Amino acid sequence: MPALRTSQAGGRNFAEIKRDPCNYWRISSRPWFWAWSAQNWGHVINTQILRARLTDSRSVWIAAVALPLLLLAPALWNGYPLLQWDTGGYLARWYEGYLAPSRSTVFGIYLHAGENSSFWLNLGIQALATLWILQLTLHVLGLARPVRLVAIGLALILTTALPWLASMLLTDIFAGLSVLALYVLVLHGDKTSPLEKCALFAFVAFAAASHSATLAVLLGLCCVGWIVRPFLRLMIPAKGLALGSLTIVAGAMMLLTANFALSGQLAWTPGGYGVAFGRMLQDGFVTRYLHDHCAQQKLKLCPYRDELPATADEFLWGKSMFNTLGRFKGLNDEMGFIVLQSLAEYPAQQAEAALAATAQQLALVATGEGTTGWIPHTYGIIARYVPSELRPMRAAHQQNWELNFTAVNRIHVPVALASILVVAILFGRGLWRRRLDDITLLAGTVTLAFLGNAFVCGVISGPHDRYGARMAWVATFAMLIAAARAFARIGADDLLPL
Repeated sequence: MPALRTSQAGGRNFAEIKRDPCNYWRISSRPWFWAWSAQNWGHVINTQILRARLTDSRSVWIAAVALPLLLLAPALWNGYPLLQWDTGGYLARWYEGYLAPSRSTVFGIYLHAGENSSFWLNLGIQALATLWILQLTLHVLGLARPVRLVAIGLALILTTALPWLASMLLTDIFAGLSVLALYVLVLHGDKTSPLEKCALFAFVAFAAASHSATLAVLLGLCCVGWIVRPFLRLMIPAKGLALGSLTIVAGAMMLLTANFALSGQLAWTPGGYGVAFGRMLQDGFVTRYLHDHCAQQKLKLCPYRDELPATADEFLWGKSMFNTLGRFKGLNDEMGFIVLQSLAEYPAQQAEAALAATAQQLALVATGEGTTGWIPHTYGIIARYVPSELRPMRAAHQQNWELNFTAVNRIHVPVALASILVVAILFGRGLWRRRLDDITLLAGTVTLAFLGNAFVCGVISGPHDRYGARMAWVATFAMLIAAARAFARIGADDLLPL
């Protein structure tokens, strides 16, 4: 076949074309038409390109309309946003005027903004934010075709906790999304517009302010970035990393401002010692410390040292001596004292327990923990402060005990565990081969975020499925991106002219 000559218009001269079939260019029976097209348009639109554009056009509408609705399918089926035990504590922050342990005032304000819409405004924001972050991640990785977004979105909806998180009035949806947003902002900020950078900055800051564990994970990722940057200057831009780090500062300032506005206290959200105390209680350190020191120290818990509940949930949220002794207000100082003294006196055992808790947390990824029909605290808060929501809330499937995650988790759990393993392997493979491309950096970000989340939540709060499920879907997304990149390369090879 003669070599194709480039015309002055930038196209190709098709005056002489071999008539045998070709796998890329469609050959017309009228060569003069293709030659004229090349000279006047500078390129030729072949059948495959036309089909791809038609497919993408349809996919744009599917992505824009169907995916947000599918992300909210659990709530739409339920007839009301999904609620969780912690939802009421966040919602009450606007009304009660004081700081509650582990309940962000920033997220409380966010929930209050959606009250007049029966909280559907909140779910709409969560669904659209999810679609935006997914699309933007694909865009910066060069995989932004709408059909690809639809395929990956459907896979996540069908096999992960993502739609359940988007349908729930809880901070968990922002934990995973913020990791992706930080990845884009830090490593691919040059591929985003100024408006997108501002939106990403605000989103990550809000996510960090919504939950202390999310802030800790994001802070940990930034710290790792600064540690490895001297070795990866070309891969991790200082400007992007500085911008990402500033989101943590902005999130902290946002939380302090909201705390002051709602409570009059310029203070951090309380409860850190109480949550850590609960984990140490489960591991036996509290009972051991009380038995070792109650003879010398007059602690409020000493009379109850042989009656302590077995779990943190029973102690903090059940009917225990914690209520008798004044809850966080009456016991916070003593719990902090016992936590610090236990760390100092039993360091080796504490380290062993922390490793065990982290390992256990890594395996806990089931969807739906705490989303049941028995959440009396949340029901009580809604009845007290938003009584107009009682009727639609009580009519929902969840409040009629018709929500069961057994069948769902037969899919979600193995997919989540497999995804985490695959992403960790992709990261390790990239390090071994010293091939730190975009996919390796994404896999590394997700792997480190998942490990950091397991450590922070497992060690401080104790292992729970909820903490793993809110991050596991990000691993599935990263795995699907790696697969899409591989298939895109195969497709590009197939389209090369013979």
